Amino acid sequence: MTQSYTTIKFTIIESVATITLSRPDAANAMNPVMARELNLAAIECEEHQGLRAVLINAEGKLFCAGGDISEFAAAGKQVGALIREMAGDLHLAISRLTRLKAPVIAAIQGTAAGAGFSLAIAADISIAADTAKFTMAYTNGGLSPDGSSTYFLPRRIGDRRARELMLTNRILTAQEAADWGVINQAVPAETLDQTVQQLLKTFRHGPTLAFGAVKALLNDSFNNGLETQMELETRAIADCAMTPDGQEGLHAFLEKRQANFIGR
Repeated sequence: MTQSYTTIKFTIIESVATITLSRPDAANAMNPVMARELNLAAIECEEHQGLRAVLINAEGKLFCAGGDISEFAAAGKQVGALIREMAGDLHLAISRLTRLKAPVIAAIQGTAAGAGFSLAIAADISIAADTAKFTMAYTNGGLSPDGSSTYFLPRRIGDRRARELMLTNRILTAQEAADWGVINQAVPAETLDQTVQQLLKTFRHGPTLAFGAVKALLNDSFNNGLETQMELETRAIADCAMTPDGQEGLHAFLEKRQANFIGR
């Protein structure tokens, strides 16, 4: 499958997919075209055999300024339909990326607001330049949050802090975002790419099916009781043990050597 994109750039190189938000002159603001293209890129990730990791990054000074307010205003009375279409595609993209076995990394080089914040919080691991800032911003425009943020944010940082960010639009520095658990790390801007590439290298050579099991177990953990969750853990670890990577990992441990995982 090969798509032509106008608001994002998409590549798969050495089993790593890169999704780059590419509307720098519009602060990478989310519009219906970008949301639809994110969904198409997520489908390409689903369909690619042997995918080991996904990187979401952005061009320009800002990661993503949120929804494209100018397009919302121009839609007039049709703004509800426009937002339903856009949110629907964005939510499909996030759902697909969340359900991938491959880990999803967000590299945040600048301000992440609104939908940009939502993308950052939805990723499995988010790393930001220390100059980046984070704000929900939705209610500043008289809107409520979308992009999975009301699902992931309270799970990542707790209900109290999620409410504060959504109701007050408090701006977090990158270090504050790391301290709160919004992101994993805040690193010097000049080392952001190096840090992310090192993590991608780890995932590219890692046990992808085991990573997928981790994601699936954690995604469901807040919805299950203890016994149900432990049963799912039992099934997952047993299934992993029977895969080629599981067998390789066990033998590599016993033989005191580096495992050579092939992602299946």
